[in-house]
Amino acid sequence: MRKIKESNLYFYFIFIIKTMKPLYSQLEFENAKTTDKLCLKCYTCGKTFKVYKRIILEALRHNKGSCKFCSQKCKTSKQDVRCNNCNKEFKKLPNQIKKTNNNFCSQSCAATYNNKHKSHGTRRSKLEIYLEEQLIKLYPNLEFHFNRKDTINSELDIYIPSFKLAIELNGIFHYEPIFGDEKLQKIQNNDDRKFQACLEKKIELVLIDISSQKYFKSKSSQKFLNIITEIISKKL
Repeated sequence: MRKIKESNLYFYFIFIIKTMKPLYSQLEFENAKTTDKLCLKCYTCGKTFKVYKRIILEALRHNKGSCKFCSQKCKTSKQDVRCNNCNKEFKKLPNQIKKTNNNFCSQSCAATYNNKHKSHGTRRSKLEIYLEEQLIKLYPNLEFHFNRKDTINSELDIYIPSFKLAIELNGIFHYEPIFGDEKLQKIQNNDDRKFQACLEKKIELVLIDISSQKYFKSKSSQKFLNIITEIISKKL
C-alpha cells in the first residue's frame, strides 16, 4: 500500500470529522503503526470500537465514511437528526444523511426552508422570465414590479403600480394535490391571503391559470402574454 507522507497527515485531519469520530489524538495517530488499532466512536450507538490504522488511512484518503459504524446493523440503522427548518428531531438512514447537508422532516419544511434561503430570482419559472422580458420591451415607459413582496408583504408575480393592478400566474400546484392535500391547502390559503391583502389595498388582482403549460415554450407562452397585454391595453 502506498505510504502517506508525515507532512500530509495534518490535511487528512481536516476531513476526519466527516469520515469518523476519532477517540485518539493526532500524536497517537502519527506514532501508531499501520497494523495498530485505534479507537473510534460509532455514529449510531456511540459505542467505542477499534479499527486498523491502515483502514483509517484508506478511508481518509478517499474521504469515505467506512469507519463511521461499529457494525453492519449500526450502518443501516436510522440516526437522529434535526430538521433545518422547524428543528424537530427525526430519524434518517445514514445513506440519506450522506446525500445532503440539510435535513427536513417533511416536504413542506423543505419547501419553506429553500424558499427562504434562495437568492432573488432563483424561484422564477422560465415563463415568468419570458413575460418580464416581453413586457418591458412592449411597454418601456410603464413601471413593472416582478416577484416583489413590498406591496402586500407577499410575493406578487407581476404588479403595475400606476394601474394598481396585480397579476398572478397560477400553475397546476394551485389546483391539484401534486405534493399532497396538506401542501395544496397551504398554497390555497396563501392565495386567499394575497387576495384579501390586495382587496384591502384596493389592488385589482387578476389570476391567470397557466396549468395547461407542462413545459416552457415561447409559442405556448404567447397566449399568456396576449392575455396580459389585452388587460394592459384596457388600462392605457
